[in-house]
Amino acid sequence: MNNDDKKKYMPKATISRLPVYRMYLKNKRSEGATYVSSATIASDLDLTSVQVRKDLAWVSSAPGKPKIGFVVDNLIADIEEYFGYSYQKNAVLIGVGHLGKALLSYNRFEKYGLNIMAAFEHNESKINTVFAEKNIYSLADISDFIEKNDVSIGIITVPKASAQEVCDILVKSGIKAIWNFAPVMLEVPKHVAVRNEDMAASLAKLSIQMLSMNDR
Repeated sequence: MNNDDKKKYMPKATISRLPVYRMYLKNKRSEGATYVSSATIASDLDLTSVQVRKDLAWVSSAPGKPKIGFVVDNLIADIEEYFGYSYQKNAVLIGVGHLGKALLSYNRFEKYGLNIMAAFEHNESKINTVFAEKNIYSLADISDFIEKNDVSIGIITVPKASAQEVCDILVKSGIKAIWNFAPVMLEVPKHVAVRNEDMAASLAKLSIQMLSMNDR
């Protein structure tokens, strides 16, 4: 199965665990580990060995060796290859408020293959300024910028009321994927990928998890 097929059929739960495996493996490597077994990963991450083996089978280029496990470096590379960290994806950000500024200030996105090229605003006081070494342009100019710079990802950090309008502009401009931080479910064509970051839902899940741990 090639990478495109894996991305189409891989279970969402597995996709959500892969970044956790990557972080865990990088920590193991920093501790000097060369190999790690699925049993060790499962024990450390409170999972089952069967689940770990199934998850890693989707991305690992070589099976783990009996009684030794996986080569840590190779497994990290396999996960990063699956997520496309090895090639750059150009992005634009729309909405330079507190959250937008926080994302623009985060200087590690490029390690994950994400290059935020510029930001866009409708607020005239912010247009033609610079924040975190990123130019801020008028939203009216975004289509031309996307076309000229081969931009594939749009990051939405505008208020709820403006999110769908901004989304529609991005879709018409040829954006292939949208990372949405606005508290609204966006309507997009089937050929456009969307990732909604619902902070309220994440906080609710964290609260439930905390309460369940207290009940143990």
